Amino acid sequence: MSNFSTMIPVVLLAIGLTPAFAADTAPDPAAILQEARAAIDAGDYSGAMASLSEVVAADPQNADALNLMGYASRKSGDMTNAAAYYDAALAIEPSHFGALEYQGEMFVMLDQIDAAKANLAKLEAECAPCEEYDDLAEALTDAGA
Repeated sequence: MSNFSTMIPVVLLAIGLTPAFAADTAPDPAAILQEARAAIDAGDYSGAMASLSEVVAADPQNADALNLMGYASRKSGDMTNAAAYYDAALAIEPSHFGALEYQGEMFVMLDQIDAAKANLAKLEAECAPCEEYDDLAEALTDAGA
């Protein structure tokens, strides 16, 4: 009987019943986010949005993807959608450093300085010193605020 039980894994392996990734396995969200970041770095905001939409379709609670969608929208000049994506990211993760920074930068662009300063204060409380705090503080300084 013990020979039989040791043969089961060998037989299953031989007939192909092993854990494997199917051809239609969903792509890794982290890999798609990395692709989207590369597209953003290259200035391909519509390409980034296409990739990020895949992530959000699979995981509507992905605050990182929503934040990057806000960034790509803002850089494309679409402040309405940028605001909506930042709000969605922050509703999921209220202390999302990237969303607080990028939303704050959008506020600076829209001359909503008090709102930008409120985001800066949140970053100061959560992570200062951190890159996001420094970048938003610089944007406010550059705006003369």
